[in-house]
Amino acid sequence: MLNIKTDSRKVLKNDTFVAIKGHTVDGHDYIDTAIKNGATKIVAEHGNYPVETLIVKNCEKYLNDYLVNNYSKYFNDLKFIGITGTNGKTTTAYLTSQMLTKLGVKNAYIGTIGFYINSEFIRELPNTTPDILLLYNLILEAKELGVKVIVMEVSSHALSYERINGIKFDVAGFTNLTEDHLDYHKTMENYLECKKKIINYLKKDGVMISNIDDEYGLCFKCNNFKTLGFKESDYQIINYKYNNLTTNIELKYKNKLYKIETNLLGKFNIYNYITALAFINNIGYSIEDIIKITNSIYPPNGRNEAIKVKEGVAIIDYAHTPDAVEKIIETHKEMNKGKIITIVGCGGDRDPKKRPIMGEIATNLSDFVILTNDNPRTESEENIMNDIVKGIKKDNYKIIYDRKLAIKEGLDMLDKNDTLLILGKGHEDYQIIGNTKHHLSDKEEVLKYIEN
Repeated sequence: MLNIKTDSRKVLKNDTFVAIKGHTVDGHDYIDTAIKNGATKIVAEHGNYPVETLIVKNCEKYLNDYLVNNYSKYFNDLKFIGITGTNGKTTTAYLTSQMLTKLGVKNAYIGTIGFYINSEFIRELPNTTPDILLLYNLILEAKELGVKVIVMEVSSHALSYERINGIKFDVAGFTNLTEDHLDYHKTMENYLECKKKIINYLKKDGVMISNIDDEYGLCFKCNNFKTLGFKESDYQIINYKYNNLTTNIELKYKNKLYKIETNLLGKFNIYNYITALAFINNIGYSIEDIIKITNSIYPPNGRNEAIKVKEGVAIIDYAHTPDAVEKIIETHKEMNKGKIITIVGCGGDRDPKKRPIMGEIATNLSDFVILTNDNPRTESEENIMNDIVKGIKKDNYKIIYDRKLAIKEGLDMLDKNDTLLILGKGHEDYQIIGNTKHHLSDKEEVLKYIEN
């Protein structure tokens, strides 16, 4: 652990405390607490303190430069794989980490579902891509434990706030770009430009792998550029078909046809799997070796996770953007014979533009929809719901604000061969109402229903 901290509660004896001005909290307000906890040096933008003090123009920039200049050199013997895009980052990164583990390569995963070493969960993380101080601590911790490859999700916020400065990727990937985070980026053009910054973090001989079936895929073209998709590409998906609970894929690479069987289901998961395969292939492993371990890898919890209920199935999934909702519903319409019942909502204090779009997609593609709360946060649940309903043109829906009751009602509706899609929260085991996290797990609610 580095002896530099930005959270006064985590300060230990002889630490340096850097007073970062955040969006809601100013570190300068906690300098006295940091000193009481043992800080012997303060980095601040103003003030006089009874310990060694360095006054700088911008504490955030100081910390960023300090870490890059003093610690990024320790990353030189590590390989880095980075994945960006709106949807698919978590599954792709998690699959990549599993593949490396099965191939005997010591690796770490850093992303939405936490910090993993050799596919074993270590701890939760506050963000998809943590702030630069935590990120550097995680990488150095992984290195001390013998890790050789770091697989990480790279969010648009991380690229915007330069959280990954000092990191150079051996391979980076782009999944797709669809409407999300426009409360922050304002336009899709800004969102795209932010995502494209990942190219600047490639090593000189680093490879950029892009899904060119996505309309923005070719925007990531650079010196060492490889493509994947159903369109003619380096890693071309020729065909696929579902066979019970597996998917058979035909892949063409360098004019050779490969036949693959995987436990992953859904067209979107084919993209995730092929991207992970391309990553591993580009750090030196043959496609044949990757195919050999494919049957022993699985998606993370809460990503298209199936639970048998009565004579139907409940699917827990993190889909919380229009594109992700559309893809998961279309996947199960293609796979299953019965009705599609969808439970979905939208988060509060976040991009309101996507709400009517998600309402329209869910009701158009599903037989029936239950609209419910996601994480309302500090926004009125009625306001969120009104935005969702604005896009709906059919009458095949009802509103149940209480998420537990919505899940129970959806499960009650399941008949033979029906599918209940419970969307938006996936692996999360909480619901944020106001500023408070309350325990709530979609998966637990389904399992409780089965047991009763």
